[in-house]
Amino acid sequence: MYIGRIVSVALTTDGKLCGSYRVSSRSFPNRTAQLKEDKVSIIPKPGYEADVQRNPYIAYNCVRLVCGNQVAVVTNGSQTDPIAEKMAAGMPARDAMILSMMTLDYEKDDYNTPRISAVVDKRGEGSGWLGIVRHDGLEVRQMPLAPGKLFYIATYEENTPSDSFSDDYTATTADEACEFILGQGVFAGRTNPVTGVAAMATADGFEMAVKDAPQN
Repeated sequence: MYIGRIVSVALTTDGKLCGSYRVSSRSFPNRTAQLKEDKVSIIPKPGYEADVQRNPYIAYNCVRLVCGNQVAVVTNGSQTDPIAEKMAAGMPARDAMILSMMTLDYEKDDYNTPRISAVVDKRGEGSGWLGIVRHDGLEVRQMPLAPGKLFYIATYEENTPSDSFSDDYTATTADEACEFILGQGVFAGRTNPVTGVAAMATADGFEMAVKDAPQN
C-alpha cells in the first residue's frame, strides 16, 4: 500500500526516544538524505538537480536538532525550520507545530500533499508529538509513548495521529531505526521507499543516521 511520506515517534525497549522519517515517492525517487552536524537535508541525487524546478517541495531540511540537542524536529517539508526555531526560542512543541503548519498550510502541488511533522523532546519526562495539516484540517497530538512502541503518521491514507497507526518497535540505534522505517514491521507493507532518516536519543542529545533504500 502506498501511503507517501512517513514520520514516526517511538520509545525503544530500553527507553530511548526516537524520531524517524521516510521519503516514499512514485514521482521523484532520485533523492537522498544529506547528514550534517545538527540537521539532515533531503536533496536530489547527482544528475537529478533539475527536479527541483519541476517540484519545489522535494528538497528541504527534514531534521533539526535544537534546545541544546535535547529536541529533534522531523518533518516532510519546509516546516522543519520554523518549528525548530520556535522551539529554540522557548515555544512548546504543540504550539510551534500548530503555528508553523497553519502558516505554511498543505503543499500546493497536484496532490495537495499534507505536511506531516514529529517532535521528540528529551526534556522533563520526555515526549513525542505527531501532527499534520491537510486540505481539510489540522491535527497535533502528544502520543502515548511506551517502551518498545512506535506511532506514525503518513501523508496519505494513514494520515491522522491515532493509536491505531502503531507497531512494536525493535530498533535500538539510529541505524536500526532507518532500517525499520524503510521496510520492517508495519512498514514492510508500505511501498516505494526512497530514503530513511532517524534521530535516536543518547546520553548527550541525539544520534542521527541516514540510509537510502535499495532501488530496483
